[in-house]
Amino acid sequence: MATLLPPPKRQKVYNGIPEPEKIPVEQSPNVVVQFVSEDDGSALAPAVSLPANVSREDLQSLVNRLTSKADEPVPFQFHVALPAEAVTKESSRIVISKSIEADVLSHSSRAFSPEDILVVHCSPQSVFRVRPATRCSSSLSGHSSPILCASFSPTGNLLATGSGDTNARLWDLFTETPSHTLSGHKGWVLCVEWEALERKLATGGHDSHVRIWDPKTGKPLGDALRGHSKWITSLSWEPIHINPSAPRLASSSKDGTVKVWAITTRRLEYTLGGHTASVNVVRWGGGGLNGKGVLYTASSDRTVRIWDANGGKPLHTLKDHAHWVTTLSLNTDFVLRTGPFDHAGKLPSSDEEAQSRALERYNALVSSASELMITGSDDHTLFLWSLFPSRSDSTQPSEVAASNGGKLKPLARLTGHQRQVSHVAFSPDGRWAASAAWDNSVRLWEGRTGKFVATLRGHIGAVYRLTWSADSRLLVSASKDTTLKVWDLKTYKIKTDLPGHTDEVYCVDFVADKIVSGGRDRMVKIWKN
Repeated sequence: MATLLPPPKRQKVYNGIPEPEKIPVEQSPNVVVQFVSEDDGSALAPAVSLPANVSREDLQSLVNRLTSKADEPVPFQFHVALPAEAVTKESSRIVISKSIEADVLSHSSRAFSPEDILVVHCSPQSVFRVRPATRCSSSLSGHSSPILCASFSPTGNLLATGSGDTNARLWDLFTETPSHTLSGHKGWVLCVEWEALERKLATGGHDSHVRIWDPKTGKPLGDALRGHSKWITSLSWEPIHINPSAPRLASSSKDGTVKVWAITTRRLEYTLGGHTASVNVVRWGGGGLNGKGVLYTASSDRTVRIWDANGGKPLHTLKDHAHWVTTLSLNTDFVLRTGPFDHAGKLPSSDEEAQSRALERYNALVSSASELMITGSDDHTLFLWSLFPSRSDSTQPSEVAASNGGKLKPLARLTGHQRQVSHVAFSPDGRWAASAAWDNSVRLWEGRTGKFVATLRGHIGAVYRLTWSADSRLLVSASKDTTLKVWDLKTYKIKTDLPGHTDEVYCVDFVADKIVSGGRDRMVKIWKN
């Protein structure tokens, strides 16, 4: 009897379709990569040859190993600068978010090939990460007129808002409920400013008065500070690392003056009267020639003036703008505003400890770059300035001015906006600066050189305000189009769109993982993950 062969195997079918032909895996090319520091352009290690499909996370591990930081790894962001002929109006660099092969070699500009030596810029990121807000957790009513200003306290426990109903309000962020109503102004409350140790809150009104409040009780600390003849445009407290026990307060006004108040004695120390039109912004910087602080003022007389904070002596007058100077930002704004409080949440036990911790945070920021300033104007441009060199630089501004024929020159002129600049803000780490304008766009710049990075488009109305997350990875913009937008700095695209307001959004602020916004619809909205 012949042996029966087993029946032939049935061909495996995929839902009735024959098995597709296997696509051969393409071999990834090797590329030569030179890692350089974003800060000074120095090489972090010799050039290395890598497969182009190495992921961003593996690149991060490699850089930490090459720089001997494997024990305490630092997160990095990587980017490759586009050659001059490939730079577009939208971007001047390629951020590596997946791999060199996926992001750089496959880029639409076709500016790079596997034969090139790729210079990859490495920018260290903060070790903590802020979660992007995705939903509205609270809509708080209470104000009966549009909300004009909003500011988180330095610890992030309280929120202050000012409105056209002549009241400021305090809100508890743990319970997301109203805390106190601050009544006293006889006109719109135009600005609110927290002292960096959260002991006092200052408000400025359309009634030309400055008022000081105790945030714990919601009661005024004495009567109003009177002296200005027109409404208050901006407030700024003396930094904690200079004066922890009794910081002074500077107020700028439409009347063209800046007044510095001693809050403990409730007396006017001095008045700065050099401007010939409305002073739109005042900032109290922590630097200066002797480290005792300086006042920066921006005015509608087209000038920016710098003053010694001890006595009010004028130091510099910057006349480069061709129209009203409406916004001003320092790269130290975030550390001056939050004083001794960082992401760890540890509270100082005394004024001396608060001073030392605030000074430590300030010095850590200005050690690599001095205290920088960006000014924005209705002439559609911005200027980046370095007026007081870092302590490692022996060149004094007066010597620099002398070499320039007696005139201080800006580090860079930032052009590109098509309409008036409404707001400019440095990131907390000082590496980025963002500017908003009436041309519906947000532009991103390198914070230390002023080089253009990218244009963020998505709003369909003028962009009024910007704010950064504490880790400098997220940027939030508030617009006339009733939305907030959270921008991802890896892709320069919208990460989250936050609609919900029914009218223009005038103010926005970011603390921890919470965003607050307010506007013409009279609602305070809190957004979180």
